[in-house]
This record gives sequence, C-alpha cells and structure tokens, in this order.
Amino acid sequence: MAIADQRLQRREIITKAVCGKGRKFSTITHTVTPPHHPTSILGAWIINHQYEAVKSGNGIEVIGSYDINIWYSYNKNSQTDVAKETISYVELVNLSYVDPKHRSSTEEVSADATQEPNCVEATISSNGGAVLIRVEREFAVEMVAETKVCVIVDPSGSEDEGKDVDFSLGDDGDYEDLDSDLLEDDL
Repeated sequence: MAIADQRLQRREIITKAVCGKGRKFSTITHTVTPPHHPTSILGAWIINHQYEAVKSGNGIEVIGSYDINIWYSYNKNSQTDVAKETISYVELVNLSYVDPKHRSSTEEVSADATQEPNCVEATISSNGGAVLIRVEREFAVEMVAETKVCVIVDPSGSEDEGKDVDFSLGDDGDYEDLDSDLLEDDL
C-alpha cells in the first residue's frame, strides 16, 4: 500500500439527496354527459389543472383535478353549447429506484407534470347522449430524503494539493452493474 493510500480515511456524511425517482404515462377515457344530445363535437379542452404529491407505500400518489370543457352542437347543428365537468383523479407512480439506506422520517416528495392532461380524442358515444374524452397525462416524481454518503478524506488537507489520487474501483473497470435508469438524459 502506498504512503498516500495510508493517509486517506473514510467518512460517512449525512446529506439530503434524491433517494427515489419514477415516471408514469397514462391514457384515460372520461364520459361527459351534456344537457343536450350532441350532434357534433366542435372542440374539447382541459383547463385548471391542479395537483399535489403524497408518499404512498412504495410510490408517490399524484392527487389532482382538472376541468373538461366540450363545445358541441345539438338540435341538428342549429345550436351550440359548452358542457363543463370537473374530474378528480389519483395516479400512483411507482418509484423505479429507492435508496434503501435513506431516513424515512425525512422524506419529501414532489411531482412534475411532464405532459399536462391533454384531450387527444373526443367522440360521441354510441347511444348519442354522452361524449367520450380520451386524455393523456404524464408525471415525473422524486423523493428527497437524508441519506449517508461515503467519502474519502485526506487528513493532511490541502498541503498535497495537485497530487494525483487513484480513486479507481479496481483493475477491471467494469461498469455493467450501473443502473442505466438512474442516468440523467440531461447530462
């Protein structure tokens, strides 16, 4: 063992870090019944989307609501109206990775709508009295908590600044055990 290696020591640091991540894309169909039998759909949109994240078991629940507005014609396309309905939902997003050594009492969760709820199709039901709205949405969630990180410390401080230290994990340089789901696309 080299003299430089003998001076290095290990320390465990407690820090806040991202200890869990997840992502979920979903498609759901809502049925909205307007006061008049629609002849044709002139437009459908979603507004007033609100949501919050709550830890739930092995995942994070996204609890939210949005308003569906459907502009339609009725009475053989002679009149128009707008039907409005508020939809509430609970979407469970599983965490693809969870740090097993995090402190559960310090968990903080958050959600980001990577795709806001969006109407991708609006059709009149087969009985003609309702409108079927197909909605797509996607959420990315994170759990931040306190966890331990192991670092190498040189007790001599900065007096050896500029010297090279070998931090290799071994001779093989094998990275097959890395979890590719944890790598960020932005890097």
